[in-house]
Amino acid sequence: MSENILFLNNKEMAELGAANMHAVIHDVERTYELMQQGDVINPGKCVLRWGKTVEDENTYGRINAMPGYIGGEYDMAGIKWIGSGPQNYKKGLPRASVTVILNDPDTKLPICVADGTQVSAMRTGASGGVAMRLLAKENAEAITMCGAGAQARTQLQAAVSVRPSLKTVYVYDIRPESTAKYIEEMKALYPQLSFVPIDTAEEGVRKSDIVDCVTLASEPIIMGKWLRPGTLLMNMSDFEADYECIRRSAKICVDNWEAIKHRMISTAALMWRDGLITDDDIHASLGQILLSEKCGRENDEEIIYFNAVGSGIMDIAVVTRCYRQALRTGKGTVVPYWV
Repeated sequence: MSENILFLNNKEMAELGAANMHAVIHDVERTYELMQQGDVINPGKCVLRWGKTVEDENTYGRINAMPGYIGGEYDMAGIKWIGSGPQNYKKGLPRASVTVILNDPDTKLPICVADGTQVSAMRTGASGGVAMRLLAKENAEAITMCGAGAQARTQLQAAVSVRPSLKTVYVYDIRPESTAKYIEEMKALYPQLSFVPIDTAEEGVRKSDIVDCVTLASEPIIMGKWLRPGTLLMNMSDFEADYECIRRSAKICVDNWEAIKHRMISTAALMWRDGLITDDDIHASLGQILLSEKCGRENDEEIIYFNAVGSGIMDIAVVTRCYRQALRTGKGTVVPYWV
């Protein structure tokens, strides 16, 4: 008896569709729907943390293990193993590195090992894209990107995909050189957009329809008093927005509320911990909106707060699509597992 594993490197994954934002958005939407329908097994994250506090992660880093199973047309088990080195930029290395292992849900044997670094960035961008499609104004023209790292790149890619009405991108980062590099790269990709570097987040927030936060902030950089009517505020990482942002919001929407509470680093989670909001204050998950169980944006005056924590089963969905395409096209390297 012999069993093989298919190995897919970063270049092969890109060729197989890991970099196709429209396809990744579809995978993410289907994952949200299957989550809401209960056709997943999603035990959550196991965090290997350096340092003594959650805040230490932003200096010393972490590695997360995220196992799961996704049903539907994917019908695949696996695990995402993601390392996060916040200081890697000093060495010219990416902050995140991801390996995804797929396991046959019947035999439980590993069948694929794939680089998932681009998948992780793309599916997080796609998660933001789904939120923007459901919760942002249809004619949104201005977006503020808080943070100019890898996530800001895929967030903008998704934003342009779901809101082609966008005209202006305000860019804020605590490192001006990161802002400059981001604008240089994004201008080349999206010449139709106007990019404006800003010294403070407030400069962009007061003028924006969408505020997208992808930072390592451990204290608020967005103040509720800056939000204008109709704004979608996307809290995609840590404690990036003050409590007033949620108090002013007509709707609090999430990707996975139980996982957000377990992670306990975002504004909504901290307010829940402090007894300032309850489970009943959460308007909807994206899965509920996609399945028409709850409404999304109802008018152009609502301020809406969205919080995402992510899920490894999204990565499993994307890698499964790429793996099956690899089988059809003969890409990848076959590695003997049992011989």
